[in-house]
Order: sequence, then C-alpha cells, then structure tokens
Amino acid sequence: MAAQQTYPPAYPHDPIEEIAPEVFMARGSIPLNAMMKITRNMAIVRNGSELTVINPIRLNSAGEAQLAELGDVKHVLRSGPMHGLDDPYYVDTFNATFWSQKGGTTYTQPAIDEELTEGGPLPFPNAELFCYRTTVQPESAILMKTGKGLLLSCDAIQHYGDYRHNNLPARLLMPFIGFPKTTIIGPVWIRIMTPEGASLRGEFERLLELEFDALLSAHGSFLKTGARAAVKKAFDKVFEGG
Repeated sequence: MAAQQTYPPAYPHDPIEEIAPEVFMARGSIPLNAMMKITRNMAIVRNGSELTVINPIRLNSAGEAQLAELGDVKHVLRSGPMHGLDDPYYVDTFNATFWSQKGGTTYTQPAIDEELTEGGPLPFPNAELFCYRTTVQPESAILMKTGKGLLLSCDAIQHYGDYRHNNLPARLLMPFIGFPKTTIIGPVWIRIMTPEGASLRGEFERLLELEFDALLSAHGSFLKTGARAAVKKAFDKVFEGG
C-alpha cells in the first residue's frame, strides 16, 4: 500500500480580496529559515465558474471555504521556479491541471500537464504571458488586460508598501538586504537567475514595453496604481546606476 502523501501546512494569511475584475489575491506568509518569516502571495483568476490559482499558497479552512465560494479550482499555474511548495497539494486536492514552463530545477513536481510558452494559451482569457528568455531557470509574468493593465509577477519584480506578514527580524533586516519599501527588481533573484557573464537588461526592456498600471508579485504588497513607472525606476537603479 502506497504511503499517504503529506503536504506542508497552511501558514498565516489574510482573507482573499478582489484586486481587479475577476482577479483576487491571498496575502500570506512563509518561513524563510528558523529566524525569518516573509510574505508570500497567491493570485486567483476566475473565468466563469473556473478558478486558476497562480503561485498558490495553501489556505486554512476559512480560506478554503472562501475560495470555494468564488468557484472551482481547475488550474494551478506556476510562474516562477522557486514557488512550488504548495503546487502538489492543490493539484491533488482539486484534481487540477498543472501549468508551468519546462526546465525548472528547484521544484520538479507535479508533472506538467500544460506547458507555458510565450504567446501560448493560458487557462483564462484577456491575458498575455511574458517569458524571461535568458534566465538560468524559466520564469514568466502575466499581463491581465483589465483596466489599465495588471502585471502578475513572481520573484523578478516585487513591491513593498509595508512589511505585513514579515516577522520582526525580517522587518529589521529587509531594508539592509535590498528589500526597502518600494518597487524593486529582486536582488536575490537577479543574482541567481543571471547567467554568468551575461545581463538581464534586455529582458526588462522587453517587459517595460507592456502596458500596465497595477502590480501583484509573489512577495510584498499589492501596488494599485503607478506600477509601470515604479518598475522603470527600479530598472534604472539596477541597470542605469540610478
């Protein structure tokens, strides 16, 4: 008889909230190590009665009840290679289709059902997939074409309006390790995702061709407006010495 699958627990999180028409977020947390706890966010896109959870975080019982009120989880989408902790739980629990780019080595389960490719299909309409083409591991972002545009980022671009869900050691350290209260290109991300001797400048130049005004990343807080200008400022700081 096969051993029963065990999954990581649900960590503290806020209730699900709507951030754009048919787009929702759950803002939660994850222990980074024995000393630090940081934020972790899940996006949820509703298409009719179907839900797609993007970079999912496991919810407590109240959160799962709220999720069920929104619709049926049919798709799980991983847009960054370092965000796969709770993917197996969602795929197994909801018998969901798993979408991801190929080639990630940090998390290798579940098996990919639908491969994400730039210009390829997504499990919901009115959206466009942007893929970073030269990173060490594959990562993508999703442009939701609602209102003035909402960019769903993973680790590459992050925004910190506050340090909610970071514990005290993390709150004290964040400004000194490259995570101030502003929009940033993730310093850890760019260090480990840039090929040796190369630059990711061109990737962000392509991304800045997209039209968006709001930003939700897999860490930090939701930026309701002014996101493209904020990302351009972060780009200038990293690549122009601004």
